[in-house]
Amino acid sequence: MISNELKRHRIRLSVTFSRCFPLIFLVCLSVSGCLAPSDLRTVGKFGMVIHGGAGTIKRESMSKEREAQYKEKLTEALKAGHEILSKGGTSLDAVEVTVRILEDSPLFNAGKGAVFTNAGANELDASIMNGEDLSGGAVASVTRIKNPISLARLVMERTPHVLLVREGAESFARAQGMELVPTDYFRTERRWQQLQRIKLKKKVKATTFNSPFESVGKFGTVGAVALDQNGNLAAATSTGGLTNKLYGRVGDSPILGAGTYADNKTCATSGTGRGEYFIRLNACYDVAAKMKYQSYSLVEAMREVVHTDLLGLGKNSGGLIGIDRFGNYAMEFNTSGMYRGVIDDQGEVKVGIFEP
Repeated sequence: MISNELKRHRIRLSVTFSRCFPLIFLVCLSVSGCLAPSDLRTVGKFGMVIHGGAGTIKRESMSKEREAQYKEKLTEALKAGHEILSKGGTSLDAVEVTVRILEDSPLFNAGKGAVFTNAGANELDASIMNGEDLSGGAVASVTRIKNPISLARLVMERTPHVLLVREGAESFARAQGMELVPTDYFRTERRWQQLQRIKLKKKVKATTFNSPFESVGKFGTVGAVALDQNGNLAAATSTGGLTNKLYGRVGDSPILGAGTYADNKTCATSGTGRGEYFIRLNACYDVAAKMKYQSYSLVEAMREVVHTDLLGLGKNSGGLIGIDRFGNYAMEFNTSGMYRGVIDDQGEVKVGIFEP
């Protein structure tokens, strides 16, 4: 016969376990890996995520000096954005300033470091989007704009349009007092030699218009997404496109929904990779749509787009960065590397290049 004291002891144990079970359950899930660390990543009250391109980026092919240069520039860009956000500035200001820094660096395929077309020219694309009201601006195939991302913002704020191209965009830039640079400003020997190697390898002449696109598997598009202290999201993307691309080719970067998207109700995203795939999938908007209509988390939505949808169209197709309205962020890519970084509300910087 069980004594009354023993019965009371069992009852106390049962009540204690029932109260503690939710905590024990969560701990067990965390230990077992069901709650992966990537599902819990957050920047806090405000923060920023950036990328500098995805592709076949191998550790053994990059010198320590070059790796340090990339990480230093990514860190510089993140800190510039953080300075704006920490002082109560807007996410729009933060992403524009951050992308301008990357455009000014010859390390990345945007602005100064833009790749060459099949005809031996530099044609640049960019877009920016405000998650507060879904306004956006973009430019495509410009050849004399030092910072296309700033011109994209002027299109958004000073015209009733979303996208301006080539001579029309440059005429608008001149009317707005923006300085136009000579075309040789964008010429770098590194990018020129990339074009020559592709032409030599494929035995394609400069006048051939059915030539293959970039064959070395590297995409240097740059992008930034941010959440500010007022809860507003913004996204910006800028690129020189694909090496050896056809004259007038436009990729996903200046297409809202394809290469750039921001909506305060869901997330802000920026893409890098083979633009034709991103356009066909409307990849950046698709992340937001999965969150809005299927109740996906940012990480779940981005993983499905990058590792299932994009990868289903082509191997090594690229990657995405994103941040949601709660400050959760994600950086996903289906290539061997992606230049990327994040900074939280405390100013802590994390940058990476290769696969985890």
